[in-house]
Amino acid sequence: MRSFSLKECAISVALAAGLIIGMPSLDSSPMAYAANPSLPDLSVLISGPPIKDPGALLRYALPIDNKAIREVQKPLEDITESLKVAGVRGLDSVERNVKQASRSLKQGKSLIISGLAESKKDHGVELLDKLEIGMEELQQIVEDRNRDAVAPKQKELLKYVGDVEEDMVDSFPYEVPEEYRSMPLLKGRAAVDMKVKVKENPNLEECVFHIVLDGYNAPVTAGNFVDLVQRHFYDGMEIQRADGFVVQTGDPEGPAEGFIDPSTGKTRTIPLEIMVDGEKAPVYGSTLEELGLYKAQTKLPFNAFGTMAMARDEFENNSASSQVFWLLKESELTPSNANILDGRYAVFGYVTENEDFLADLKVGDVIESIQVVSGLENLVNPSYKIAG
Repeated sequence: MRSFSLKECAISVALAAGLIIGMPSLDSSPMAYAANPSLPDLSVLISGPPIKDPGALLRYALPIDNKAIREVQKPLEDITESLKVAGVRGLDSVERNVKQASRSLKQGKSLIISGLAESKKDHGVELLDKLEIGMEELQQIVEDRNRDAVAPKQKELLKYVGDVEEDMVDSFPYEVPEEYRSMPLLKGRAAVDMKVKVKENPNLEECVFHIVLDGYNAPVTAGNFVDLVQRHFYDGMEIQRADGFVVQTGDPEGPAEGFIDPSTGKTRTIPLEIMVDGEKAPVYGSTLEELGLYKAQTKLPFNAFGTMAMARDEFENNSASSQVFWLLKESELTPSNANILDGRYAVFGYVTENEDFLADLKVGDVIESIQVVSGLENLVNPSYKIAG
């Protein structure tokens, strides 16, 4: 039986601690800014239910500041909670959500258009027109009491909203620190399809997982992964851990625990990279606990089933290389920043399609391929194009 690496053990300890105590442990790291840090205020950390939908997390993580489009987005997102209420009351709540979103769109349309990047304005206006029509269609669905049609239409409208918000991003919003600037960087977003061959499941022979990678908030981490995907590093690799907490892969055969760069003959490692909500650029090399930022919210939290992050050695923040994991826990057990994962491990994407099937994967299932299906143009400094 294959033994777990330090990276796997570190994640196991973190998950166990997060489940048992519900907050980061406080150590005496020499890098910590506070000599005697106090316990975090849980009333601040757990303020309302966590956002669990990966699409919503990605929309809110975009580097934009346009209140008008967020006022359209919020009631549309709230439809998910409204649909949890049974019977007529649930549809009444949905109707209020739709009316609020429609009103916000009409009142704020000019402000939304003014927030579009000049080079993307025509596309954004076209999307807004489709959004208006779709909102009217959703209103009719609610009036017809067609409950089953609400969620698909909501998903369609939120896709329009997300695309409008992406059209507000004109260029990459900050400079990556000089020491990491020559690494493969994803300056924007990309999406990959991961095809997995399932060996011992009569109900599932293979599955394609669609994953959105967020280079706005983790350019080094996401860039490293896309570069490895383009090298076909993961193709043919087995799932190496599947224990109900995480699914993990990326440990190559042989003594090395990461990707050996053929140009140097050494393991390529990347720094720990955490984007704090409200900041303009990520923090590098330190956990939020070490920085004393106990109340800080991460831009990409471990809220969604299928959150994707880098594994690393427990005592070396900058040791991540190629091992990745997907979280399988329910986010109610790990509200934002009240667990030991947020701010300690670099999240760089979410599985947005077929994420539920991650729980069916077993050790030995094979990743047949991972392919970039969009956003490859956002990868800069790709090492896979360099001979050798």
